[in-house]
Amino acid sequence: MKKDIHPKYYEEAKVYVGGEFVGTVGSTRPELHLDVWSGTHPFYTGQQRILDTEGQVDRFQKRLERKASELVDKAEKERRRRSKRAIAEIVDDTPPAGEEQDSAAAD
Repeated sequence: MKKDIHPKYYEEAKVYVGGEFVGTVGSTRPELHLDVWSGTHPFYTGQQRILDTEGQVDRFQKRLERKASELVDKAEKERRRRSKRAIAEIVDDTPPAGEEQDSAAAD
């Protein structure tokens, strides 16, 4: 086996997140400076932090709001249509005023 081809392994490498010491791990570097780890990751903490790339998040939010408003508009339109149908059915069920009088006179 060749000698001196593997990097030095540090069993107690210090891990820093945001300048604060977090813990130790095994690594080929003596110190690790990280931006995100499981203690600050939104998936594990339940917080939502979004890094916006070229307005993609804003476009998505607008599209989501537009779809929600379209659903509300469709529901409102359907409610109006059904109420008009119900009124039309009530009007169709009542006989005209002239027919009612004729049938009463015939008895």
